[in-house]
Amino acid sequence: MSDSTQNPPPEERPDTPPPGPPPPPPGQGSYHPGAAPPPMQAAPGVGQPADLWPRFFARGIDFILLAVVNAFIVGFIIVGVIMGSTATGAGFGIGSNFAASAVSSILSAAIALGYFSFMESSTGQTLGKMVLKLETRGPDGGHPTLEQALRRNAWTAIGVIGVLPIIGGVLSGILSLVAVITIAVTISNNTATRQGWHDDFAGGTTVVKIG
Repeated sequence: MSDSTQNPPPEERPDTPPPGPPPPPPGQGSYHPGAAPPPMQAAPGVGQPADLWPRFFARGIDFILLAVVNAFIVGFIIVGVIMGSTATGAGFGIGSNFAASAVSSILSAAIALGYFSFMESSTGQTLGKMVLKLETRGPDGGHPTLEQALRRNAWTAIGVIGVLPIIGGVLSGILSLVAVITIAVTISNNTATRQGWHDDFAGGTTVVKIG
């Protein structure tokens, strides 16, 4: 009887999946279908106090829009009615020019103060701030109250001094310029919160960047 040597059958091994792609280097993530999307990164400066120049340009846009509104409401309607009534002999006589100037000063001041106060207390933004992606916030972080917005923008109504005869227009122009310069200087000097004196006068309002 001869010995016969049987080789054992080859061992069956489960198929080994091919190796996947190497992991991304540190600091470089990758997005795979079905995975949660990476978190959105906020734009630089968002939520931080806005600097002087964006605020300056936002105010400039607002004042240009107000100048157009005043030209129609004050210039063509109110002053036109007064000057027209003077031409028919039913006006103010020699005081017609003063009356037109007084009405113009009062309405322009009311329109400016009402515009800024209403927009900031209701939405936190004027049209200029919407364009520059800025927002005014009250001391508690929400929209300013109407009182805070009125106090913050009270300087925009300085033009009402124009009702004074002879010196009213010049005086209101000088005081408005002083207010603007003071606001600019105090915003520039306050590097922490960028609050101007009008923000302090309103109880601590701030203007922040939102986009």
